[in-house]
Amino acid sequence: MCTSIVSNRKKTVVGWNLDLLDMQHRVTVTGGGVHIEILDKTEGWLPIFGANARGDFVGMPTCWPYDKRSDPVGGEQDIIHLDADLLLGRKTLQEIRRIAGTERVCSVPGVTFMGALSDADGNVLHVVPGQGARYYARPKYAVLTNFSPFKMNSEQHPWMGWDRYETACAMLEAAPDDFDIPDCFAVLKAVSQTVCPTVVSMAFDVAARTVYWCEDRRWDDVKSARLGG
Repeated sequence: MCTSIVSNRKKTVVGWNLDLLDMQHRVTVTGGGVHIEILDKTEGWLPIFGANARGDFVGMPTCWPYDKRSDPVGGEQDIIHLDADLLLGRKTLQEIRRIAGTERVCSVPGVTFMGALSDADGNVLHVVPGQGARYYARPKYAVLTNFSPFKMNSEQHPWMGWDRYETACAMLEAAPDDFDIPDCFAVLKAVSQTVCPTVVSMAFDVAARTVYWCEDRRWDDVKSARLGG
């Protein structure tokens, strides 16, 4: 379970809750980005969430229920590498938008991972392997939890996060024009989880290229890093 939010008002602020069960993670800071890495048994630490100095942000929620159309069939682009390419600056959001709009994108067998992507201009791209992609040119706000935006709540799953989606949308719709990092953390706190626990909550002030994060819902222990400085 995870929640991704983007708010475009006086400034662009991006927020991300990583909800994770029985997997190791760490937050790594470099001059080029703040990455949440997941320990993979075969490939080691993989940077697949976070922000970079160019102003991009990458989240990768799991889509519930799983859709077998996301399984690889061979030779296509996979969402994990596309997300990493944006996070590490190897591709731009517009390049990934073109790929997702013209080529088949897959996930890994048996799991439908999605892409919740944004750039320095506040544009948003949601990619659902096997179903398609939706691009939003600097929307007032955007939210992605753990269900497909192509299906919305037409299918049900205990972890789809419809309640989190509605909560985040209501808070962002009512948010003031000066929506900032504390407001972002208020949304993230409101949709944080304990069953599949929220292990990292991250907020990104895009114009300032500054990332703020806390771990394990310790809302009074927020760290920060300025990128590219």
